[in-house]
Amino acid sequence: MTPMSLDKASMVSFGFEDVPIDRKQSLVDGVFRRVASDYDLMNDLMSGGLHRLWKEAAVTILAPPRHAREYRVLDVAGGTGDIAFRIRDICAEAEIVLLDINGDMLSVGQQRARERDGAPFHFIRGNGESLPFGDGFFEACTIAFGIRNIPRIDQALREIFRVLRYGGRFVCLEFSHVDLPLFDRLYDLYSFNMLPMLGQLVAGEREAYLYLAESIRKFPDQEKFASMLCCAGFEQVTYRNFLGGIVAIHSGWRL
Repeated sequence: MTPMSLDKASMVSFGFEDVPIDRKQSLVDGVFRRVASDYDLMNDLMSGGLHRLWKEAAVTILAPPRHAREYRVLDVAGGTGDIAFRIRDICAEAEIVLLDINGDMLSVGQQRARERDGAPFHFIRGNGESLPFGDGFFEACTIAFGIRNIPRIDQALREIFRVLRYGGRFVCLEFSHVDLPLFDRLYDLYSFNMLPMLGQLVAGEREAYLYLAESIRKFPDQEKFASMLCCAGFEQVTYRNFLGGIVAIHSGWRL
């Protein structure tokens, strides 16, 4: 391998900019540290509330049991707890771990848990590329709108596979690639114009929301991401598009 190819291999996208792979995490942390307090409000405004329906759909696909003697779930990049609350509403006995590398996002989730009902989630600050759990520890794993912000996505998928028990399921909700002609152009206009403007008006963070729009465009399309799940070891990998491919829910099993 030549020095040039080594340099290229050590770079990764941060939005439309290429940065050293070891630097991306700190840049992403900076984005979410700045937007944490307005994160839930901005999700409602950016999606017109549709993110709530997409998260409901992700949990429906996960299909947590209503009654289970043991059901441990890991929500990677769990942040403010949207997925965790929905799982707990279905399975009151579930043991749910919210893991996020960003302490500010976890703080928002902890505050929401206290305000709601003191839901006994486990909040852990940790890196999705190196999960602090033993092999086969969880029955299920989820991640919503977080996988594209992880520098080494392949490594994170392998880690998620590792901590799932045999028969365990992984569900990933993420922005994806629009597959409808003309609609994709309208979506670009919204993403690169209205979204940063909204971020500036509501959160005072135009650049942070411009990064979020750019990171969506750099994320692998549905078929490629499904292939990445297969390469990590998952079987029976499927995906379902919503709103013309603006978001997709991928699912895979450890069998």
